[in-house]
Amino acid sequence: MEKYHNGVSGVTPITRFDASGGQAQIACEVKGFDPKEYMPAKEARRRDRFEQFGVVAAQEALQNSGLEVTSENASRIGVLVSSAMGGLESLQQAIYTLKDHGARRVSPFLIPMLMPNGAAGLIGIDNGIKGPAMSVASACASGIDGIGLAWMMLRTGMIDAALTGASESTLTETGIGAFDRIGALSRQNDNYAMTPAPFDKNRDGLVMGEGAGILMLEAESHAKARGANILAELAGYAATADAYHVTAPSSDGAGGAVAISNALVSAAVNPDEVDYISAHGTATPLNDVTETRAIKRAFGEQAYQIPVSSTKSMTGHMMGATGALETIFCVKAIQESIVPPTIHYQTPDPECDLDYVPNRAREKKVEVAISNAFGFGGHNAVLVVKEYH
Repeated sequence: MEKYHNGVSGVTPITRFDASGGQAQIACEVKGFDPKEYMPAKEARRRDRFEQFGVVAAQEALQNSGLEVTSENASRIGVLVSSAMGGLESLQQAIYTLKDHGARRVSPFLIPMLMPNGAAGLIGIDNGIKGPAMSVASACASGIDGIGLAWMMLRTGMIDAALTGASESTLTETGIGAFDRIGALSRQNDNYAMTPAPFDKNRDGLVMGEGAGILMLEAESHAKARGANILAELAGYAATADAYHVTAPSSDGAGGAVAISNALVSAAVNPDEVDYISAHGTATPLNDVTETRAIKRAFGEQAYQIPVSSTKSMTGHMMGATGALETIFCVKAIQESIVPPTIHYQTPDPECDLDYVPNRAREKKVEVAISNAFGFGGHNAVLVVKEYH
């Protein structure tokens, strides 16, 4: 896999189904994934693709953390792995089966394959984790809200550690068709090497992606006691709602600005201490202007001094899982002192006038980063990640 800062686009023509009849025919697919390399074939058949992604990413996170699940600590570990859409592919296939062959041919595993909490439940089952297991559904803010909920559980002492993040796979006829129908998707099928283009004047919409991002989150005392390799500190979280429109953000960016400010307060971080902003940056006309306004409302003139980038320009928009992946990118930016770029940026938009790190990664010391996620329903969620000292 390309490093997060190399500026390599994952956009290609869709191969998971015949998209030739649609107006949007491109996506960021997970390439070369064979679930049977990670689980028995029988289990793979009983799990939706989003669940397969989630359990594999969780296993990698657990192994990387070095935390061993035992009978003594199993109930003190949580699994908060979110999904905005759940098993959309399994649901769509079941409807086709029902129509063509009747209800008796529908898989008896359909319910656990389509439920949004399926990945969280399976991660707990696979690893013997018996603490709280759940999924937050707040559209494209789901991943960050799930991580934020895990953070709050740790702070209250309810758990000592949590596998947390999100998983999503919506690259189906229904998923692509529905998002295209509301005008959210880029239709640059013949020029896919230059889309999506967040914050660019000529941006024409998002490109859908898929995948999972999972972190091991622990209370500091717990991590230190077991000698864990601590990568960064999750220092703050906040969420707000626009209470405005089910799909459009409030144009003044006020809800996002309050979420940013509240997250900084929760982290005891001053606005002038923020070194990098991982933007929601979907490349839709409304989102990018609104997010720019939210950042400027939260930071004032300081906003012009902070690098802001959208890695969705490379990964596509993974719906509920995007915020989790971008939080990982914040950790990497802190570890490697490199800010990832916003690729495909060609023509400045007068309404989007911040430093979007165009086209090339930038070496920069990052001690504090924030990750924004905004979702349908008016959800705004922000995490603050700090260098651990």
